[in-house]
Amino acid sequence: MIKLNRVYFRRESREILSNINIEMNKGEHWVILGKNGSGKTTILEMLNGYLFPSQGTIEVLGYQFGSCDVREVRKSIGYISQSLLEKLNYSDPVWEVVATGLYGFLRFYQAIPDEVKNKADQMLDEMNLSHVKNQPLGLLSQGERKKVLLARALISEPEIIIMDEPCAGLDLYEREKLLVELERFNKNGISLIYVTHHVEEIVPLFSNVMLLNNGEIISSGKKKEILTSERINHTFQIPVQIEWSNDRPWIQVI
Repeated sequence: MIKLNRVYFRRESREILSNINIEMNKGEHWVILGKNGSGKTTILEMLNGYLFPSQGTIEVLGYQFGSCDVREVRKSIGYISQSLLEKLNYSDPVWEVVATGLYGFLRFYQAIPDEVKNKADQMLDEMNLSHVKNQPLGLLSQGERKKVLLARALISEPEIIIMDEPCAGLDLYEREKLLVELERFNKNGISLIYVTHHVEEIVPLFSNVMLLNNGEIISSGKKKEILTSERINHTFQIPVQIEWSNDRPWIQVI
C-alpha cells in the first residue's frame, strides 16, 4: 500500500528526514509518534505528493511518485489537517464543505447537483452531524469541525485517510468523541495513518506504530512490541512508564 525506501529530505543545509524505510500494508492502521519537529508532518506531505524526497523513492497504492500524476493518486487519499481546515471558508454551510470532498475543491463556484448534496447529507447523518448541516462551518466547535473534516474525507470513499494531529486543540470530551469515530475504519476497509505526539490517542483500532525522532525512525512494527517504556524514553528523552488498559496505552512520567 505504502512504501518509503531510503528516503531523505533536506532543506538547504538542514536534513529533516534521514534514511526513512517503512512499508505499510493494506488492512493496517498506523500511528506515527514523535516530538514536535521530528519530521512527522513532512512524511505526510510526501505521502500526499506535496513534497518530494531529496533522495529515495515513495510508492503509494502502486504508484511511484515522480513517474505518475500525483493528482490522480490524491483522489484515493483523504487528508485531514489543521492547515486544510484553515483553507476552508468558514461562512460556507457544513453540508457544502463536506460535499467539496467529492471533488477535492476548497469551495464550490458553480451549481451543486442534488445527488451530491444528498450524499453529503447522508454522510453527515452517519457522523451524527445532521443537526448542524445548514450552519456555517465557523459556528461549530473545534471538535465538530474536526468531525466535518472526517466526513469530508470519507465522502469520496478513499483507500487511505491521513490525519495530522486531529485532536490538537480539543478538550478531553471532544478528543474522546473524535477518537470513537475512528472505529468506523474497521468497518469500511480504509487504512488510516495517524500522526500525534500523545500516546494516549492510540486507541485499539491501531495495529502498528512508527517512532520518529530527529528525522529518523527509532523503531516500527506492531504497537505492543514498539510501545515500551524504554522506546518511549528514547523517543521523547524523558523517563516514563507505559501501562496498558483495554488495549490502549497510557503514559506516566516518573
